[in-house]
Amino acid sequence: MASAKTATLTFRIEPELKEAVRIASVNEHRSIANMIAVMIRDYCGRVGVEIDEQAPPAITRQSAKSNQKKSPRAKKST
Repeated sequence: MASAKTATLTFRIEPELKEAVRIASVNEHRSIANMIAVMIRDYCGRVGVEIDEQAPPAITRQSAKSNQKKSPRAKKST
């Protein structure tokens, strides 16, 4: 289920919650980040929030331009 790109999420929580997540992640043989992702997916599933796994990445004009490559056979204009 891992995707090629990830996003950064920074937040503050009480030390007791952080320790609980750390213990849960150790028990599940997961990283803390992966444990948080599992918990979010579980919660969303229980409350009916759909997670679109196949969402295409957003394409900006800049990324579209950089993705266009010239054919190696294209003739250079002189």
